[in-house]
Amino acid sequence: MEHQERLFLEAMKAALEDRSVTWDRQVTAEELKQVLELAQMHHVLPMIFEAVYSCSAAAALEPRLVEECRKATLHAVMGQAVKTEELLELYGSLYSRGITPLVVKGLICRSLYPRPDYRESGDEDVFCGETNFQSCHKTLIELGMEPCSSDLESYEVPYRKADGMLYIELHKTLFPKNSDIFGDYNRIFEHSFDHRVQVVVNEVEVATLEWSEHMLYLILHAFKHFLHSGFGIRQVCDMVLFANAYGERINWKYVQKKCRTLRAERFAAAIFAIGEKYLTFSPERAHYPGSWRDLQVDPEPLLQDLLCGGIYGGADRSRVHSSNMTLNAVKANKKGKRGRNLLRTVFPPAKLLVGRFHWLRHKTWLLPVAWLLRFFGYLKETVTRSDSSAAAVIRMGSKRVELLRQYDIID
Repeated sequence: MEHQERLFLEAMKAALEDRSVTWDRQVTAEELKQVLELAQMHHVLPMIFEAVYSCSAAAALEPRLVEECRKATLHAVMGQAVKTEELLELYGSLYSRGITPLVVKGLICRSLYPRPDYRESGDEDVFCGETNFQSCHKTLIELGMEPCSSDLESYEVPYRKADGMLYIELHKTLFPKNSDIFGDYNRIFEHSFDHRVQVVVNEVEVATLEWSEHMLYLILHAFKHFLHSGFGIRQVCDMVLFANAYGERINWKYVQKKCRTLRAERFAAAIFAIGEKYLTFSPERAHYPGSWRDLQVDPEPLLQDLLCGGIYGGADRSRVHSSNMTLNAVKANKKGKRGRNLLRTVFPPAKLLVGRFHWLRHKTWLLPVAWLLRFFGYLKETVTRSDSSAAAVIRMGSKRVELLRQYDIID
C-alpha cells in the first residue's frame, strides 16, 4: 500500500469518528495533495477535507488548493442537505397518498454518519416492487419528478426533481431481473415489504428493509459492483457504520449463510476485516460472528483493488471495459464452463448491452449493429485515452479475474 493511501485511510477513520487528524510537517504537502485527490476520486472530499484541513501539515498546502477544496466541500454539503430535505418531503407526500416504498442505502446509511450531509449521495434508491411501480410512477410525476429515461421497462427507472436537486432511482427489483448472475438475488427480497422496519431521519419516519436484509443488500450491492469494475471506500464505510449501529438486530447466521450460497462469504469477510483494521468496525459492538471472523482471508488485495478503482471502479477505462471479462468468468463458472472470457468480452450477449442500447430489448436481431457501435466507440476511446488500450483492458481483466479466484467467487 502506498503511503498516501495509508494516510487516506487514517483520514477516513478520523472522519467516521468526527475528529481531525494530527499530522505534523512529516506529512508533506504533496502527500496531503494526493490524499485529497483520492478523496475526490472516491467522492468523499467533504469528509476528508474536514478531517485534515486544520492539521499542521495542511499549512504547507497551496492556498489556491485549500480554497478550491473548501468551496467544493461547502457546495457538496449544502447540496446534499437540500437533496435530503427534498427526499424526505417527497416521501412524506407519497406516504400521505398511501404509497410507502422502501428507501434503501443512501439516506439510511447517511443518517449514521457523524455529519450526514458530508457523506455525498449521487442518487437515492427507492424500492417500490413490480406491482406498485405504475402507481408510484404516476404519483412521482404528479409530485414534480421527471423520468430521465423513456425506458420504463428497466428494473430501475431514474427521476429528477423538475425544480430541485433530487435524483432518485425507483426500483421494481433491487437487482437486474434478467441477469444470469444477479437475477436470483431478488428472491431474497421477495417478502421485504411484509417485514419492513421504520427509521426516523430528521424527524420523518421512513420505511426501509429489515436489518438483516439491509445488511445483506449492502453486501450484495457492493458485490455486484465488484464483479463489474469495482466499488469504493464509501460503500465499506456504509457497511461498517450499519453493522455497528444495528448489529444486535442483525441475524448474522442468516446473512452469512446467504453470502456463502452466493459465493460472497469471503468477499464480505474481507470487507469487515478492512473495516476492523483501518476504519471503525467493532466486531463486539456489531455482534459479528466468530465463524465469519475466523475465516482465513487476506483483505489487502481487495483493499488495493477498491482504493485504485475509485467510486464504483470508474477510475480508468481499462477497468470499466474489463468488466465483461470478470462477469463472463463468473457466468461461465456458474455454468461449469471456462475459457470463453475473451471472446464474450468482444462479442457480449444482448442482455449485457441493453443498458446502453435500449432498442436491443425488443430488437435482438440488431445485436451485430450494437457490437459495431460499441467497437467504434471503444476505438475512439483508445485513440484519446492511454488507459483504454486493448492490452490494458486484458491485463486489468486478467488481474481482476484472479482476484475473484482468491476470494473463492470462482473456481
